[in-house]
Amino acid sequence: MKPAFSTVACPEWTFAKLAEHAERWGFLGCELRTFGYGATQFACDPALTAPAKVRSLLGRAGVEIASLGTSIRYDEPISPPVIGHLTSDTERSVRETKGALDLAVQLECPLVRVFGFELHGSERRKSALDRIAGRLVKAADYARNSGVSLMIENGGSFPTATSLAEVLDAVNSPLLTAAYSVPVAALAGESAAAGINVLGERLACVKLRDFKSGRPCALGAYGGFCSTHGLPRLGRAVAADEEKCPAEKTGASTLGCAIAFVRARRASR
Repeated sequence: MKPAFSTVACPEWTFAKLAEHAERWGFLGCELRTFGYGATQFACDPALTAPAKVRSLLGRAGVEIASLGTSIRYDEPISPPVIGHLTSDTERSVRETKGALDLAVQLECPLVRVFGFELHGSERRKSALDRIAGRLVKAADYARNSGVSLMIENGGSFPTATSLAEVLDAVNSPLLTAAYSVPVAALAGESAAAGINVLGERLACVKLRDFKSGRPCALGAYGGFCSTHGLPRLGRAVAADEEKCPAEKTGASTLGCAIAFVRARRASR
């Protein structure tokens, strides 16, 4: 298991500052959030910096680029229902995925995080699932022989491991794994233990973050999400690990998030 964090927690940091703090806090991996080429939301967006430079800065700090976090989703409806197959851009999410996979290859990053995401209007669940899975099949096929896998995170109409497994089963590809967000599943009524058990060998990482009154807070803080939703032991485990870090108590406690990469190796070529 590899403890990591996401740059979602530090959008204004440069890669130099990111590497410095990750090394100081003892993290072994990092999920780099990206909005794609030309985006300006994050100073540490890997699409804005030469991949070799990113690898070098983090590598010297002993930090692995564990995953590339995107906001790619595959649920865009086809409208009108029949003619839309000819007139709509039904492949946009697949093209976006190809770009993210190409960037991951340059970064030597093993995983690209994507989402499902939700049903639209009164459509049947099967229709949405078929549309999402169909696009994911094409996206996963592009990942073949690249050394990179896709990692779909629970959310939207697929908030639990049980619902996420529907997508994984429909795609049925070894190049599609799961990212499990514990808070999202907990809000939908699923326990972390149950979710992790459902995903089993398909689980690539577990994500935990804490917040109080809608604002980020230290993991395991009294009154925070972890302590009020039956997750105090997970929060305390992270805090206990941070006590071993030299110089200061920071790390995930300050960032309010942590990611445990269960399987962060590169996919078979």
